[in-house]
Amino acid sequence: MKFLRNVAVCGLIALGLSSALAQEAAIRKNLAERMPGAPAIDEVSKTPMAGLYEIRVRGNAIFYTDAEGSFLIEGSLIDTRTRRNLTEERVNKLNEVAFDALPLKDAFTIVRGNGKRKLAVFEDPNCSYCKLFERELQKVSNVTVYMFLYPILSPDSADKSRNIWCAKDKGKAWQDLMLHDQPASRATCNIDPLVRNMAFGKKHNITGTPTLIFADGSRVPGAMPAQELEKYLNEAKTP
Repeated sequence: MKFLRNVAVCGLIALGLSSALAQEAAIRKNLAERMPGAPAIDEVSKTPMAGLYEIRVRGNAIFYTDAEGSFLIEGSLIDTRTRRNLTEERVNKLNEVAFDALPLKDAFTIVRGNGKRKLAVFEDPNCSYCKLFERELQKVSNVTVYMFLYPILSPDSADKSRNIWCAKDKGKAWQDLMLHDQPASRATCNIDPLVRNMAFGKKHNITGTPTLIFADGSRVPGAMPAQELEKYLNEAKTP
């Protein structure tokens, strides 16, 4: 009898998997036919809401559809019982970058205090919000900042980034520019790290500066005040 029960359970599991795969195939097929030219679907998954499916495209873009792919919804899915924004939580999870996966050799470091806490930042030398963030960063101690030059904003961002990367003291050259508007002297060297930074950012959908990545992999776009930065640094677990 126990053997028969196990067989029955396995049969139900297999039936469930088969049904789920068929449902996903139907959604993919119908959306592709009804929306030609739309981005390819990376993943289809159920949501906590009955009959609603999550559609993930372009790595971290989230949409929702019904079981037949007849309707497409763009927006946030809110759990009213817990007041959680499930869409925001999902996107934040997708955007996480494991700290030990960062190409730290392609960044320069600025160490304050004991340097125990870790923070990686992608910044453009022409970014006004980056300059605001750098001023806030001056108020934070006991942190090692891995600075990734990420020239995406202006035509001369690449030149300024090259001059900083090729400077004898990269950290000083960076802070002179961002805090005192003193550009680094023209310099040349191997800028393969900057090219790799651009490729890494594209791969991980880093589309704006500053972008902050904390030791626990959490990622925050945009500048933040020192008090909020302290909170994130203290909550992140150092790998």
